[in-house]
Amino acid sequence: MPKPTKGARLGGSPAHERLILANLATDLFRHGKIRTTVAKAKRLRPLAERLITKAKKGDIHNRRQVLTVVKDKGVVHHLFTEIATTFAERPGGYTRITKVGPRKGDNAPMAVIELVTEPLNTVRVSRTDAPAAAAAPAKAEETEAPAETTEAPAADEAPAAKADESAEAPAAESKDEAKKDEA
Repeated sequence: MPKPTKGARLGGSPAHERLILANLATDLFRHGKIRTTVAKAKRLRPLAERLITKAKKGDIHNRRQVLTVVKDKGVVHHLFTEIATTFAERPGGYTRITKVGPRKGDNAPMAVIELVTEPLNTVRVSRTDAPAAAAAPAKAEETEAPAETTEAPAADEAPAAKADESAEAPAAESKDEAKKDEA
């Protein structure tokens, strides 16, 4: 038996709360996303993720456990055949809660809870590795830069090198103009 949550229930009793969460989970799996209060969305998320994990296992025991919560057999079939296969590679985090503002009637904070449809990014960088990963390409560029540069010419050779560069510049410009004319 799971440990009961502290604080006020969503309904009048624990049984009513279980029914509310079961109905919310059923609608979430049926429609892909639902709009509800923030408190209900936060309470629904662990239940929905647990049910999706059971569906990913796919055996008859887990199907019967899901059927104790979600009473609609069509929704359970959809959960096991389509939703579980889309989340086969994802290790968790199947739902997303987005706050959408207060409800018009009683100013209750509202949220949209939805199933994540984006593909999983396979490249994962932890917070501790992020600065090192960003610095690694910069270090690689620093090591390549000295290899590309050549030694500066001696003081007496510098004017001759500048003269050669100035002679090559007009030739390069004429080649660029010829390419533009051809195109």
